[in-house]
Amino acid sequence: MTTTTTGTRVTKAVGTAHARVEGRDKVTGAARYAGEVPFAGLAYGWMVLSTITRGRVRSVETGAVLEMPGVLTVLHHGNAPRVDIDYVGMLGVPDPTVAVFQHDRVPHAGWPVALVVAETSEQAREAAEALVVHYEEEPHDVTFAGEHPDAYTMPGPGGPAVTGKGDLEAELAASAVVVDAEYSTPEEHHNSMEPHAATALWDGGRLEVVDSNQGTVWVANELANLFSLDPASVRVRSEHVGGGFGSKGVRAHQVAAVMAATVLSRPVRVVMTRRQLFSLAGHRSPTTQRVRLGADAEGRLRALEHSCLSRTSTVYEFIESGAGVARVMYDAPAHHTANRVVRLDVPSPTYMRAPGEAPGSFALESALDELAEKCGIDPIELRVRNEPERGPVSGLPFSTRSLPACFREGARRFGWADRDPRPGLRREGRWLLGTGTAAASFGAGAMPSTAAATAEADGTFTVRISAADIGTGARTALTLVAADALQVPTDRVRVRIGDSDFGPAMIAGGSMGTRSWAWAVTAAAEELRERLALSDGIPPEGITVRSDTTEALGALAQTERHSFGAQFAEVAVDVATGEVRVRRMLGIFAAGRIVNPLTARGQFTGGMIWGISMALHEEAVRDRNTGALYGADLAGYHVATNADVPLVEADWVDDPDPDDPVGIKGIGEIGIVGAAAAIANAVWHATGVRHRSLPIRPDRVLTAGPHA
Repeated sequence: MTTTTTGTRVTKAVGTAHARVEGRDKVTGAARYAGEVPFAGLAYGWMVLSTITRGRVRSVETGAVLEMPGVLTVLHHGNAPRVDIDYVGMLGVPDPTVAVFQHDRVPHAGWPVALVVAETSEQAREAAEALVVHYEEEPHDVTFAGEHPDAYTMPGPGGPAVTGKGDLEAELAASAVVVDAEYSTPEEHHNSMEPHAATALWDGGRLEVVDSNQGTVWVANELANLFSLDPASVRVRSEHVGGGFGSKGVRAHQVAAVMAATVLSRPVRVVMTRRQLFSLAGHRSPTTQRVRLGADAEGRLRALEHSCLSRTSTVYEFIESGAGVARVMYDAPAHHTANRVVRLDVPSPTYMRAPGEAPGSFALESALDELAEKCGIDPIELRVRNEPERGPVSGLPFSTRSLPACFREGARRFGWADRDPRPGLRREGRWLLGTGTAAASFGAGAMPSTAAATAEADGTFTVRISAADIGTGARTALTLVAADALQVPTDRVRVRIGDSDFGPAMIAGGSMGTRSWAWAVTAAAEELRERLALSDGIPPEGITVRSDTTEALGALAQTERHSFGAQFAEVAVDVATGEVRVRRMLGIFAAGRIVNPLTARGQFTGGMIWGISMALHEEAVRDRNTGALYGADLAGYHVATNADVPLVEADWVDDPDPDDPVGIKGIGEIGIVGAAAAIANAVWHATGVRHRSLPIRPDRVLTAGPHA
């Protein structure tokens, strides 16, 4: 549906289903991604990765490779341009893993040791595979365990390392019911549909990079810092992105492409292979978590402890702050959380859809289900009884908190009232059937952004903002927002994104992208409308207004802001093979005003399907001897496919944010939160056996104990 004009009244666009404005280009192939944009004189780089886990590069034998057809150069630590990593960027200090070819150290398997550049991609690959690299190997440690002696506490992206109030042991001792359990989640990988790709070139003294990323200004500023350039001399473009999920920031391939373009004075493209992505694109760290809950006889919490251990690399600290979700969801007189991390000889982990919340919710929401069982209370009723009035750790009031409404609507639509709480009773032939539920939450922040709105002489409007559409439909959502702010139909608005020259703006991350950009677009559009009301006409060059939301965002700090949701799942478990099948899922969310229901539903269900994948399939396993992954490809790393997803539904309750100009909160990540827990809780209901380690593989089902 598009915005229409009836007389002088314009029908609102926000809240109506609208097909993607770039949809036709994508399905016809007209939309070009970073690895497809043509350039004259393009050369191709192919990265060579280490075959050892830890040690040093002794030598790189380039002579024979340089004689191979089409080879232009081989960059390595002995001849590559130098970069500077002594700075603080948008997300803090840089990840040293992007500073490729700067030294002879090898900190993990799959570390970049060279880049072969040739006239064609095929020539570059053949030469890269022929390159001989000699190493001095050293002992390594990739073993992740819950009680690693070198673990230490570390603050996460969203809060402190440790929080605590009340006497935990005293409240646990005084509790009528106690749950004390350990949960674990494995290493997981993003695997975007579009591999990471970048093309770098120098044009008139200016560095240009065509890339697939989640924030062009972010990448441009990082490259400027790394190569000691004036930020104004770096332009990054990223018009179409085939998925990111947290992985498409600054990576080794962009830096390598810039190095090669600088050395050769011609455009150079570097595209990662699937196998290389498993080493160089980041991943979700495995976790081991302990949850202790104490409650009175009515199920009201007296004690809550949630501790999470994750893993990072030896060259860069990143923490999967799984305990953070407990700081929002439930309160107790004694409330303690802690996030710890251990350094190992592995690639650096990074942000992955709902970092912290996805694995943390599996542990916490599984433990709540165990508490409900022990208390003899319905799992939904238990959660409602423990709804906090304020943020359990922050003490701030919630802007809105409609979690009970999500559970009420979800229970009605899922048929929860007909559920017999006793496990192992429903059966169809060899299949045991069960249902489960879990709560979800994710932060709803916003970051300063700028936008420009132009009234063109032909009566149309152009909006420019350095946003990134990583498959979420952001370009379309911003078109609807701009149309409403300008009070014109959507077909008179063109939104341009993905260009660092458009000025500073939030990245596509933290479920804050659309909200941050919409705020800036609304501000620019409303001011432009006021300007037009006072103007005598539009000159040939148009009238442009630019916004900056830095000051306007100050009020958001006064309240706790989150999206919430209720997940429901029905599973069937084969008692003979141990196979678990999800028969249906339902998610009901309270996530602010929904700008475009068509693409929003895809975001919610996409996250829920990833939850199926997380619960039943995804697991990256490292060989202790080599430090490398078994099956580092989409044949060995299993993900949910169409056959695994028979019926997944998502909907929402009315929940506009009162302090946002459009009412937006954020929907990109909450769909995965709680989904794995709902499935695991359903497996318990089907079999009477708890699974506290993901994924719930058939062998684990068969060896977990007798089934009901």
